[in-house]
Amino acid sequence: MDNDQAHLLLTINRLGYGPRAEDYKELAVLGTNGWLDGQLSPPEGDEPSVADRLSKTQLHIKYDASPKDNVLAMDQMRPLTSLMKSTEDLWPLLDGQKKLNGQEKGRPRQEVIAATLLRSIYSHYQLREVMAQFWHDHFHVNAFSDDHIAVALPTYDRDVIRKNCLGNFRDMLESVATSTAMLYYLSNHSSRAGAANENYARELFELHSFGRENYLNDRYDRWREVPGALQGEPQGYIDQDVYEAARAFTGWTVEDGGKIDGGRSLPSTGKFTYVENWHDGYQKRVLANEFDPFDKPMADGRKVLDLITNHPATAQHMAKKLCLRLIGPDAPDTIVKKSADLWHDQVRAPNQISQVVRLIAASQEFAQSRGKKVKRPLALMASYVRIMGFEFTPTEGLFNQIGNAGQRLFAAPTPVGIPDDNSVFLGTNAMRNRWQLLAGLSQNSWNNGVLQPTTTLSQWGRKTDNVGEWLALFGNNPDEKTVEGISIAAGFVPFASEGGSDAERHHAIASAISAMNPDFQVV
Repeated sequence: MDNDQAHLLLTINRLGYGPRAEDYKELAVLGTNGWLDGQLSPPEGDEPSVADRLSKTQLHIKYDASPKDNVLAMDQMRPLTSLMKSTEDLWPLLDGQKKLNGQEKGRPRQEVIAATLLRSIYSHYQLREVMAQFWHDHFHVNAFSDDHIAVALPTYDRDVIRKNCLGNFRDMLESVATSTAMLYYLSNHSSRAGAANENYARELFELHSFGRENYLNDRYDRWREVPGALQGEPQGYIDQDVYEAARAFTGWTVEDGGKIDGGRSLPSTGKFTYVENWHDGYQKRVLANEFDPFDKPMADGRKVLDLITNHPATAQHMAKKLCLRLIGPDAPDTIVKKSADLWHDQVRAPNQISQVVRLIAASQEFAQSRGKKVKRPLALMASYVRIMGFEFTPTEGLFNQIGNAGQRLFAAPTPVGIPDDNSVFLGTNAMRNRWQLLAGLSQNSWNNGVLQPTTTLSQWGRKTDNVGEWLALFGNNPDEKTVEGISIAAGFVPFASEGGSDAERHHAIASAISAMNPDFQVV
C-alpha cells in the first residue's frame, strides 16, 4: 500500500466509518481531496436512498396492558414515524390527561437511535455522521433522563445538530440555546427574574465554549481583577460571568402550558418561546461588557452568545476538541493553534466548521496520526457492517449492546457527554462487550441481518476458501499461526477444506474474530 492509499484509508476511517466494497473503486479514483470535497458540503437532509430506507424500516415496540389506565397491550413492528415530525407534533405524547405507556413517550428517542445506526452505515455523507456524533457529545442532552427530552430529540437531532454540524458555530449555539431538549436538560425553561437558574449558563461557559481551562475563579473572584477585563477583553471567565449570564437568559422557555401570571398561561406546544414578564431586564455585566437595562426581547441572551462566540478562548477550546476527536490525544500544539486561528478568523462564515475540519484533515499532523484513536462502539459496528455488506436492520438488542460496549447513545449521565478518552473503551468489561458486539453481529444475535461471508469476500475480490483473507480484509497481515488459530476458533477442522455446508457460519465467525484485531479496532 502506497502513502496515498494509506492516507485515503486513514481519512475515510477517521472522518467516516470506513469503505464499502461497492464504493472502493470510486474512492480510489477520487483520492483524499476528492472525497473531502464531496463530504464537506452535503445537501440538507438525507439523500433519497437513505430516506427511502428510513421510511421502510420498522422497530419493535412491546408493553403490557394496564387496565386501570385503559391502556391495551402492545406488541408490533412499527415504522419510524417520529423522525420528520416537529416537537409540536410529538408534544401530545406528554399530555397528562392521556394515559400512555412510557415506551410510547420514549419512542421518538428510540427512532432517532435507529436512524443514527442506519445513517452511519448507509449514508454517502459519512463525515456528516461523524460530526453529528461529535456535536451530540459537545452539546449533550440525556434523552433517557426526561420524557420531554425524548419527545424533543427528533427535532434536536434534525434541526439543531445535523443541520449545523458543518456550518457556523454562532448559529448552532443559538439553535441549541433555544432548543426544547437543552432548555429542559439544563433547566433553563424554568429560569426567571429573581430565580435565575445557573445550570445552562455554567455549562455554556464550561463545556460549550470557553472550557474549564479558561475558568479563572480559582485566581480571581472580582471581574476587574481578571487580566484584560478593564480593556473589555478578559482572558477567561469567573463565577460572576455565570451569574450575570444566567440573568441574561431568564425568560427563554418552552410553551409547556405553564402559568405566566395570575391570568395567563402558555400554550402547550413544546416550542421555544420568550416570556418578557420572566426576564430580568436590569443592567448586567458579562465578560467585562456592560449590558443596557431593558433592551429589546432576547437581546441580553444573544449578546452573551455573541461575546462568547467572538472570544479567543472559545476558538482555542473548540480547536482543541476537534483536534482531539479527529487526530487524537497527542494532537500537536501547532495544528491546534492553526485550527484556532482559522476558527476565529472565520467566525462569521457560514461554513466555519467545515473550513476548520478541512484544515485538520489536510494537515501533516493528521496524516501522521494513524493508530491514535480507538473506534467508538458505534464506529466499530458501522465499519464492520459496511465491510461485510449484509442487509442491516436496527434493533433494540443492538442498541443495548453498543451501550454495553461504552456508548449508550443520547444517554451519557452528565452534560460532558461521552469523554473523548480512549481508556473509556479499553477497560476489561468494555473490551469484552466490544468483542461480543462483533460476534453477535456475525451470528445475527439481535436480528440485525444474516451475513453472506463468501459473497462478501468475492465482492472485495478476495479468495473465498482462505480464512487468512479475513485478516487481510480487516487490516492485519496474516501469518500462518494466526490463521490456524482463527480457523480452529471459527470451527474449521485444522488444515481441512474450508468449504462444506457449514462454511458460511464458520466464515462469519472468522470475520468477527479477525475484526477483533487491534488493526481494525484502532484507526
